[in-house]
Formats: sequence, C-alpha cells, structure tokens
Amino acid sequence: MNSLEQAEVILIVVSVCTATGAWNWLIDPETQKVSFLTSLWNHPFFTISCITLIGLFFAGIHKRVVAPSIIAARCRTVLAEYNMSCDDTGKLILKPRPHVQ
Repeated sequence: MNSLEQAEVILIVVSVCTATGAWNWLIDPETQKVSFLTSLWNHPFFTISCITLIGLFFAGIHKRVVAPSIIAARCRTVLAEYNMSCDDTGKLILKPRPHVQ
C-alpha cells in the first residue's frame, strides 16, 4: 500500500468515526440539557475523532489525496494535443492516429 492509499484510508476511517460520533452526540437527549463543553466531555469518541480530523486537515492530508487527480487531469489536458492520455497512475496511453483525408 503506497502513501496515497494510506492517506485515503486514514482520511476515510477518521471521517467515518467522526460522523458516527456526531450522530451519537446529536441523538443523545442529554446534549440539549448540558453546556457545549460538558456534552463534548460526555462524548469522548466524537471529541477525539473530531480533533483528529481537524489535525489531519491542518497537516494537509486533503492535499495528498486530491493532488494526484489534479496533476493527472492537467497532464491529460496537455497530452490531448498530442493525441495521447494517461491513467491515474501516470501511465502513458497512446491513442490511434486520426486519418487525414
């Protein structure tokens, strides 16, 4: 598993944990009765996963996940002028030559 796949898996896992924790936090009837900080203290799974997700975004994990697709799209744009393309891994794809009449 390369570093891009690891970053994607980490981001997905932490996002799912945050969403699950948020759902449990929101459906808890005690959340409406106590202060914000107390409700966060009562739901440590959500609090920790949310802090982890924010930390990952500050560390730039979203750039590592999105950057390869941006680079591939830009390469495809340039290569299209030469009747070529590339896949998501960067492998060059040669297209058949157009027939000139």
